[in-house]
Amino acid sequence: MSEIFDGLRRWPDVEGPGLVAVDAADRLILDESADLRADAQPGDIVVINDLYGALTLGVAGAGASGIRTHIDAVTGERALEANASRIDFSGRFRQLPLDTELVSAARIVLLRLPRSLDALRDIVGLIAAHADPAVVVIAGGRLKHMSVSMNAIISEHFGRLDVSHARQKSRVLIAREPRDGRDPIPAGARVEGIEVRAYGGAFAGARLDIGTRLLLESLPDSPGGGTQSDPFIDLACGTGIIGAWMATRHPDAHVYACDQSSIAVASARATMRANGIDDRVEVVRDDMLGERPSDSASLIALNPPFHSSAAVTDLIAPRMFTDVARVLRPGGQLWCVWNSALKYRPLLERAIGPTQQVARNAKFTVTVSTRH
Repeated sequence: MSEIFDGLRRWPDVEGPGLVAVDAADRLILDESADLRADAQPGDIVVINDLYGALTLGVAGAGASGIRTHIDAVTGERALEANASRIDFSGRFRQLPLDTELVSAARIVLLRLPRSLDALRDIVGLIAAHADPAVVVIAGGRLKHMSVSMNAIISEHFGRLDVSHARQKSRVLIAREPRDGRDPIPAGARVEGIEVRAYGGAFAGARLDIGTRLLLESLPDSPGGGTQSDPFIDLACGTGIIGAWMATRHPDAHVYACDQSSIAVASARATMRANGIDDRVEVVRDDMLGERPSDSASLIALNPPFHSSAAVTDLIAPRMFTDVARVLRPGGQLWCVWNSALKYRPLLERAIGPTQQVARNAKFTVTVSTRH
C-alpha cells in the first residue's frame, strides 16, 4: 500500500505545507475494512467522500474491481484520475454522482466523514434507502473533525453502530442494519426575497451568511454585462444566492454560476428553479473558471473559499484571482468580499488591477478591482 500512497498528489487542488493527499484516517478506514473486503465481489464496494484517491486506489490495490466512487470536488475527481493514471489503475473504478446508482445494492461502503452533519444525514439516508440490507458502512475521519452528533445521525438510519479505538488521532464508526432510508431533499428558505435551496454540506446552507450579505448590499445598481455572451458571473457560487440575486434584480440579465462542489451545483440549480430563473442562469461544475474563455466577462462576483477539503488555507484565493484576471475583459470588474484579516487587497492589485474598498464591517471587506 505504501507504494500507492507515496505517489498520491493533490493536483489540481492546491498544494503546500500541511496539505496532504492521504492521512491517518484514510489508512484506518482501509485497515478496519480489510477483512470485509477480502470476500467482496465485483461491484460490492462503494467509496464516498474520498479526497484525492487514497481510499479508491487503496481498495483497487487490494484487488477489488467494479468500485463505485463519489468525490464532491471536481478537483478531487481529477486528482483521482491523475493518481490512477500514474499507477496504471485507470478503469478499476467508476466516478458517479451522489445518487441511487452510486449505492444501489452496495454491500461495503467506505465513507470519509464529511464535516457537515447535514451532509452526513443525506449520505447515510441514501445508503440506507438503496444499499443491500446487509451493507456495512465504515465511516472514518480525524478526531478533531468528529463529534458524538455524528453517531446520533448515523443511528437514525442504522440499527447497529460500533466505534473503533482511536489511532493516530483518527477513528472509524461501523454501521450495520440499515433502516428508514431516504433520498436527499434540499433545505429551503426565503432570504431577502430570494428562494434558497441547499443540500447538506453546501456553504452556509439555506441562509445568507454575513459576508455574502455585505457583498449583495454593495453590488452596483447598473453593472456592465449581463448579456448571453457576457453574463454576470457568480464564481464559487455555493447555493447560488448571488447569481439568483443578480438575475432577479436584472430581469433581462443572463448569469453564469460555477462551483467545484457537486453539492453546491445541485443546490444552486435547485435555487434557480425555485426562483423561476433557470432559463437565464447557467450553473456549471468547474475548477474556478476553467470552462470560460479569456476576456469574456464584464462583472464577476466572488466570496472566495478558504478551505481545501478540511484544511484552512490562504492558497486558494490567489489562484482564483489569477483566473478572474484571465476571464475579465479589459475594464471589467471583480466584486469580492473577504475576511479582512486575510488582507487580500495587494493580491487583487497585482493580479487584476486598481482595487478600491467599497464596504467594510467588523469582519469583512468588499472591494472592486478593475482589470488593467
